[in-house]
Amino acid sequence: MAMVGLFWIGEDAVHVGAEPTGAASGVRLTEDGVAVLGAGGDRSWTWDEVVRIETHDVPVRSGVRRLASMAFDAALVAVTGDGELPPAFTVEVATAAETVLADAHAAVTGGIYLPVEYELSALLLRRLAEGGADIADLLAWGRDHAAEGTPPREEREALLRKWAGA
Repeated sequence: MAMVGLFWIGEDAVHVGAEPTGAASGVRLTEDGVAVLGAGGDRSWTWDEVVRIETHDVPVRSGVRRLASMAFDAALVAVTGDGELPPAFTVEVATAAETVLADAHAAVTGGIYLPVEYELSALLLRRLAEGGADIADLLAWGRDHAAEGTPPREEREALLRKWAGA
């Protein structure tokens, strides 16, 4: 799997944030639709039913602040031996009938996203919900490239722009 913006991309599914394991919650995007996993039971909707997907409380910092935060966290773990899960953020999935909130964990190294990748990811989520972008494009890329791992920042941004039509 590979991380591009907020998306953890595999061959058959895209997760918003890290792919959930065990009882962890998360959001999975497939060609069939959107699924909220964990946290009180799984829920799913077709793409035709989804009217909005938004994220809230995503940890975003500039490159310099991100590096400083990662260095501080690494030092804290080295001194205390205490590690913690990556930061969580909220994913909101709305249909005409309901709005469901799910926690997702940051998939990016250090748990903090760069502003450009976050903004392009948020745009792509809006476009997916509106029908202006197709999850099949992300899945096709995943089948061809996810095994290679996460691409460099410039490539990630170019992919997000392409997928979002930005």
